[in-house]
Formats: sequence, structure tokens, C-alpha cells
Amino acid sequence: MPPRKTRSAKSSAARKGTGKGKKIELPTPVEKSDHPEDIFPMVLTSATQELFDCRADEDVTGENPYKLLKKDNILQDIKIRAAVSDFSPVKKIVVDYPEDEILLVYDKDFTSGQNFYLVLTPQTKDSLLKCNPLDVVQPPEPETPDVFQNEANKSREPKQWISLGSEKEIDEESVIETRGKLLYKCSRVRKKFGAPVSFSDRNTTDANDGYLACTSYQHSSFSIKQMQKDCMIQAVPRLQSSSAQTQWKYQKNISTQYKARELNNEETENTLLAESLKSALPRVLHALQQEEIMNVFSDDWKALGAGAEAVGWSETVSEGLMLYQGFTDQKYTKDKKISSINWHPTIYGVIAVALTEKKEEWLNELPDVRHSFIVFYSFSDFSNPQLLLECPDDIFAFEFCPSDPNIIVGGCKNGQVVLWDISAHITHLQGSQPSGKNISDMFDLDDNNKNTPPVIRYCAVSSIESSHKARITDVKWLPPTFEVTRSGIPVENKSNICVQIVTCSPDCTVLFWDVRVMRLLSQSTSERRQNVAQKTQLTPYSVPETFKHLDTTWKPLFRVSLPKIDASGEYAPLKFNFEPYTCNGNAGIKTEDTGEEDESSEFIPDYSQLRVHSAKTLTALEDVNTKLYIGTEDGEIVYTDWKLCKDDSGQLHSAKPLHCVNIHHWVVNTIQRSPFFKDVILTTGGWNFAIWKEGVMDGPIMVSPSSELLCTVGCWSLTRPAVFFIGKENGSIDVWNLVKQTSEPSQVLTHITTTKITCISPWISSPKQHFLAVTDDLGMVRVFKIPKKLCIPSKSESLSVKKYFELGEETLKNFLKREELWTKEKREAEEPKKEPDKPVKSLQENKEKDLKEYREYLALEESILQGMGLRPATAITHET
Repeated sequence: MPPRKTRSAKSSAARKGTGKGKKIELPTPVEKSDHPEDIFPMVLTSATQELFDCRADEDVTGENPYKLLKKDNILQDIKIRAAVSDFSPVKKIVVDYPEDEILLVYDKDFTSGQNFYLVLTPQTKDSLLKCNPLDVVQPPEPETPDVFQNEANKSREPKQWISLGSEKEIDEESVIETRGKLLYKCSRVRKKFGAPVSFSDRNTTDANDGYLACTSYQHSSFSIKQMQKDCMIQAVPRLQSSSAQTQWKYQKNISTQYKARELNNEETENTLLAESLKSALPRVLHALQQEEIMNVFSDDWKALGAGAEAVGWSETVSEGLMLYQGFTDQKYTKDKKISSINWHPTIYGVIAVALTEKKEEWLNELPDVRHSFIVFYSFSDFSNPQLLLECPDDIFAFEFCPSDPNIIVGGCKNGQVVLWDISAHITHLQGSQPSGKNISDMFDLDDNNKNTPPVIRYCAVSSIESSHKARITDVKWLPPTFEVTRSGIPVENKSNICVQIVTCSPDCTVLFWDVRVMRLLSQSTSERRQNVAQKTQLTPYSVPETFKHLDTTWKPLFRVSLPKIDASGEYAPLKFNFEPYTCNGNAGIKTEDTGEEDESSEFIPDYSQLRVHSAKTLTALEDVNTKLYIGTEDGEIVYTDWKLCKDDSGQLHSAKPLHCVNIHHWVVNTIQRSPFFKDVILTTGGWNFAIWKEGVMDGPIMVSPSSELLCTVGCWSLTRPAVFFIGKENGSIDVWNLVKQTSEPSQVLTHITTTKITCISPWISSPKQHFLAVTDDLGMVRVFKIPKKLCIPSKSESLSVKKYFELGEETLKNFLKREELWTKEKREAEEPKKEPDKPVKSLQENKEKDLKEYREYLALEESILQGMGLRPATAITHET
């Protein structure tokens, strides 16, 4: 057994108490001269304790101080952490230990000088496990207060340094000379000592040996074998010039910036004094005066007031969409497509798009992990993104909060719901509006100017265990006019802001979420103002704490499943839509104490201070429509109620859908309500589109003919009730006008893009500016200016469209009635073919009926002959 150096308990306890200036609460153990040879006192750090599951007063206590450690685990820890390991001083002892487990004892009272000691022999381990540990290592007798005071008053003495193996590591890293030094002797001829020396300049070009060089040569007397050589290598890219001829497959808008050629002063003077310029000057001035007085390029017909409405749509104002701007960025949109698009509700010309990997890219195993972003573009700078929202995964749907546009919710590919707060970057987006910006900044001619957009990290993400099990395909905010309870019952919303979210996923569920704090909070108005002020002072690189209470712990309020009506299984929703509730009984309510409006409405809502109200204190709203239109993966339109119902056992469950119609036969990609008729819904999917009216669920009131191309997206016009747009897979857009014709599109806009259209979103910036944003499968955003023909409605357009929808409803009802009548007649016609009752009786009845008809025929014949005078009346006799 190698000798062990003793460590005093006093020095160990004193070292534990130093550093933070705290008093030692435990009594100072009596200083011992040595300890038994079969134990080794040790100090285990908290990291080592957690690693070996021997945390003091948790895994091991004074009553149960023993812990058996695997010999292999100790050697593995010494191998990984080397000298940092707490077991490095006993490495040789552990290696020579005969058994597989070594006993570690927790010394709560520091009887051995440290908080742990290691048992070095199997005999001692067996005896400790069989008897009381106090019989082996007796604790010191408790010290009297006088002794403790004397120990505290003593000055600190230096302790003897104990080697823990670090000097070996230092010796290994130090450089040791392994060979003898070379001795060089330089001598000079004695006669040259003290001789005068004269230095002069020498031109190297004057002679062939104008320079001296000490070149190396191979000496014949000896040779040195080089064992090691230090060299340096630098890798540089190879420069290669090549060229290729490519075909121009599709048109692309590009631009270039050139530097204008400037004339010097002499050339400028010669140009101004030229006779040709002097002769042209009067004509130019005359033309400028005419342009100032009257615009020669103006349309006189429009100036007279004969616009699109006056001509009754018979004259063409503008044939198609006009490209206004295009947005793309190869750094973020390469090999990606746009899955969702939204205009900023309050800032002019700001549009946000969500980028996702293409479907064929999902199946490949990519070596690197690519980041997912929601990219913000602006009209003021079409070449550079203005803002990036960092996403934990690809986003398939997102939406701005109607109450606070700074809050954005998105649905991820992995099923999680994400929240962002862009309050700290609003000034950046507003500052990107058109102003005196240099052309060089717009085209980024300066290589040193790096237009790197700020990246915003998400504030909160839902719990992965409680989220959807598939990608989220649609997400919407509930309107601020109501909220729902855990059973789906709509109640009043006292906050008067949007606080709940609805999401759907192909995992056959629709989830409802609440963004408020679940626990009760009580804060004054001044504290809320202070929190809002702190919220607006966030730096661009900090993560707002708006939804810190939800991060990674957010769970849905309740979930709605979609069981099939006539079969087993469930529907897989992709899109949904519900009727907005516009009547708000809480709007404008006065406070009971002051009789004034709620002061919090003057500020931007601070979601971190909102709390969930008890459902018992809220008034139920009976007039809220709780029905959902849902589009599925198989092209079905499902009409269901989100309210949960109770079964016989009293448990809440989702009711079966009310109706289901398979009209599209392929994936449904759009469900959108008309902005003019809240009960009219447009759905697109497969090779056609349909228009539905709520309350008439036996079928759509209008179905388009099947097209050769897939309908990828649909969208209503915001200004014309009869106009809507349908995007196709070949990059074209069909413009339908129900007032003009209903059997085919009134206009087909081709060559909008060269690939599939993924999203269409209209926006009205002013009464004279209407835009339509179109995205494609290549990550490109194109903003078109809608012509007046598609913006200005006629005087009676709304009434005409309403009558058309009513006519479609009546036509559907008549068709269903006729179909029911045809089914009934067919059923009645098939009933006699069934097994007849008493066939003998029916034959007798038929015989009597035929005889009666024959007698009536004979009587009619006799009467006709008598009327014609061909037979006398007396001759008429009948035998019975």
C-alpha cells in the first residue's frame, strides 16, 4: 500500500469557508494526525457527484452514506477528464483493486478530513456494509464554545502542498533537450587583428559577381538525416475561365447600373456654343411650355368622366395585370417555395412570405441544416429583404394579429405553433419607406455595403408533446369579439383583443390555443405602461419577453377531432374557415368606478399582462356561429361544429360532422369567405372550384367545369363582389366575373409566372391603388397593379350577384327535390316486381276488370250506332 499524506480536517473546512466570506455553520472537526490506511479521504465536486449519482444529502445521507461505484466508470472518468478528474490521485489504487465495485462513503461530519472517503480494501468494504459506519470511523467529540472560539482566533497557517498529479502533465508538456549542443568555433588570421578596415559602396551591376551568395552544398565528410521538418501550406482556389451557351427559356426582369459619361469643361462649352443646339433650343422650350400647360399624353375619354362604369363594361380599360414590382433573394429563396403570404396591415408596401423546402427536397438527406425564415420585403427596396423571422422549422401558414400587427403567429412543419413580437423593429420597417435613397444603395453597387437584414428570434413555441403530430397547414386568430371556453362555448371577451388561435393539421385535429397567462396577475395601469415602455425599448438583438410564460410549455385549450360520418376513421383537414362575429356587446363599455372608457385601450395590448378569466364570470354568446368549413386531403368539404358534447359517462368529446360533400376529388387548398357576403364561401381544389352558401349543405350553389390544369389557389376581389381569381399550376390566373358570364372565365392572364402559383393576396393601399401579390414555386414574389376594370364595381353589381346566389340556391333545392322524386318513382316502379301476394286472387280480379271494360265498350258502340241511325233502339239487348 503506498503511503498517503494526511490532510487535516481543519484545513479542509477552512478552505470550504473561504472565498465568499461566509461563516462556517458546521462545527470544526478535531484535527487528526492521520487516518486508517484502508481508506482514502477525497473531495468530490458537484459535477462529479452528479455524474456518479452520489450527491450529498440527496443520493447519500448521514443515515445511508454508502455508494458502490463501478470500477470501469471511475477509470473511464479518469481517461476522459485526466487530471481534472477527482479520482486521478487514486488511479493506481483503482486499477489494482481486485473487485468490480468500490465503496464510497459520505463523511457528513468530516471525520476523515474530507466530505467523502474511498474504501481501499474489500475486507473493509464488507465490514462497513455489515456494521454501523460509526464503528469504523468514529466521529470527533463535539467541541466546546471555548475551543471553537480559540480555533477561530488562530491565524491561518500555510498548508503543505499535496500533489494531485498535475506535475506529471507539466513535465509531459515541457521541452527536454535530447541531443548534445553543437559547438561552432570562428577564428581569424592573427595578422589581420587590428588592421584598418575601409568600407565603400559597390554597384551590383558593374560586375558579374556583383552580389555574394552563400549557397548550400553537399559535404562529402558527413550527412544529416532530417527527421522532422516544419513547413507551411496555403490552399488557394484554382482560377478557370470557361463559357457556355444557354437557352432563354423564360423571361426575367433584370436591371443594371452604369456610370454616366461626363464631359470636361472645354467639351461642355463647345457643346453649348454649337449652332445645332442653339437652333433646337426654341423648339424645346415651346414643347416644355405645352407640357406644362396641358398633358399631351392624357386620355381625353377618361378626362370627360366616361370611365369603366359609364361604358357598362363593354369598352376595355385595361386588358390585364401590370407588373409593379418583383421580390426575390437567392440567399434565402434558393431551392425553396413560398407557402404563405400576408400584407402588413398598417405599413405601406411591406409584405411577408414564408419559405419552405420543395417537396422533392424533403425526401433527400441533406448534409447541412438550412435555416427557415419568414422574409419581409418592402416597395422601397425590392432587391434586399428588410426583416427575417427565425423559425424552428418550415412555416406553412402564418398570420398577423388583428389587434396588434406586431404579433405574428405561425404553424411549423413539425406541428408546433410559434409566436413572434416585432415591436422593436417597427421603426426599421417604417424607415424603409420611400425617401431620398441613393441609387447606389438601391442596387448595392458598393461591395463594402452589406445589406444584412435583422433576424428576429421567436418569443415562444408550443410544447412538442402537446402540439400537432403533422405539419400545420392553416392558422387563424379568433376575432376580438368573443373567446371560447375549454368546451368550445363562445363567451364574451372582456379584453377586446385577439387572445385565441385556431390551427389545423392533417393529423385529423383542429386545436384552439390561448396566448394569455394562465395564473392570476394583478397590476395597475401605471405598471402596465411601464412594461409597455420597456417593451418598446428592446434592442434589435434581444428576444422580447411578451410570451415568455408560454415558451416550450404552451398547450392547446382544447382539441376538436373529425370522425367520419358513415365510415370508420377521421378526416384530415388542410384548410378551415369560420364566420366572423361582428356584434360585440362589450365595445364601448364604461368602467363602473370612473364611468370612463377603459384606459388600457389607449395602449398597445401587452399580452404578458393578460390573464385568463374564469368561465363562470363570462356571459355566453348564443348568437355566435360555431360551425367550421373544413377542406380535407381527399377533396371533401366538411361542415362541423367545434363545440364539444358530453357522452353518457359525462366526458367531453367531439361530435360527428353535420355534412360532408366530396366535390373536388383532390387536395383542397383554399376556403375563403366573400368580403361582401359573409355566408358565401369559395373553395378550390383538384381541377375545379365551388361556391357554397352557409345553411345549404346538400351541395354547392355553383361548381366550375373541370379544367385540364390543377387549381392551386383562389381569392376573392376586395372591391368587386362578382370577381375572384383562380391560380393554376401552369402559372396563369383565371379571372371570373359572375355578372358577365358563369360558364368560363371572363379573362385568362397567361405568363404570370413560369411555374405553379402557390399564393394570391390582394391589397388596397389607396382608392386609386389596388395590388395583387402572386407567389410561385420558385420563391418569387410578384406584385401586380390591378386595372380599374377589375377594381371599380358597377352600380347594381352587388344586387345582381346576390340574386345570382339566390337563384343558385333555388336551383339546387329544385334539383334535390326532383332527384328525390325520381328516386321515389324508381322505388315505386321496382316494388311490383317483388313477390306478389296471393297470385290466384289477383288473376280473378284482372279477369273481372277486363269483362267490365268489355261491356262498357259494347254499350258505347251501341250508342254510337244508334246515334248514326244504323241500328234501331229496340234491337239493343244485353244478356247477362
